[in-house]
Amino acid sequence: MEAPAATIIDLALDVLAVQEVGDPSALEDLAGRLEGRWRTALAEPDARGIRVGFLSKSALTKVEELSDFPDGLSPVQVDDEGGAIEQMGRPALKARIRKDGATIDIVSVHLKSKLLSYLGGRFSPKDEGERARYSVYALHRRAAEASAVRAGAVELLGGDGRENRAIVAGDLNDEPQAATTQILLGPDGSEFGTTGFDRADKGDADRMWNLEQLIPEEERFTRIYRGQRELIDHIMVSHALTGAVESVTTGGADISSVTDSPGRRNVAEASDHRPVAATFNLN
Repeated sequence: MEAPAATIIDLALDVLAVQEVGDPSALEDLAGRLEGRWRTALAEPDARGIRVGFLSKSALTKVEELSDFPDGLSPVQVDDEGGAIEQMGRPALKARIRKDGATIDIVSVHLKSKLLSYLGGRFSPKDEGERARYSVYALHRRAAEASAVRAGAVELLGGDGRENRAIVAGDLNDEPQAATTQILLGPDGSEFGTTGFDRADKGDADRMWNLEQLIPEEERFTRIYRGQRELIDHIMVSHALTGAVESVTTGGADISSVTDSPGRRNVAEASDHRPVAATFNLN
């Protein structure tokens, strides 16, 4: 608990979208290491017993899970035995806070990992054919989960993202340009760094903006996988918040490279992810 508590204090955070929470008492333990009163909220756990949630100085209201795939999307196959799901394996959680007189709706999300697991709890495939099939299952599942979160974001935006402040934050387990990540953005156009950014258009009502372009280039990673830097944790905001962003950082913490053997981190003393932290001026 010492490492995340130090990070929260160092970055002077007000609200966190958290992932990989196992025992709920761990989040309470973390809150107890911080100054002042902090509120917590958690979604139901997945099959592995981990869940997403919030840690917030402000009161959390309208707390609700997001899990159902959108209408019209067929069940998604997840294994060689024909198993299929119609909901996110790890529910997302939405909540509302008030800060500096502003109302903000936030969604904490943790999409399906790119780490493949096979029948029997194996992390290694029997052959190349099995690996290829399970790669497709995982990709389809992550895309369906992204569509479920996108549907939840559409509801929060209410067709007026120019006024309604909404944030989707968490571990998307994919890079900014990945198809699954792009699903969450909504209508194309006017992203940060494009010529159309300062030009209003009808897509602004439903679009989300990924703050990754505002992270200093040397900090633009949240995980190191097999020695390669990756940005797989993201903060996306509605149009009403794009002009309020003062800074975005992933902090300065050193993190170790990870592999496809999760058991190697059983004795780790800190997270293998850097946080994405954004500062907003809501006045």
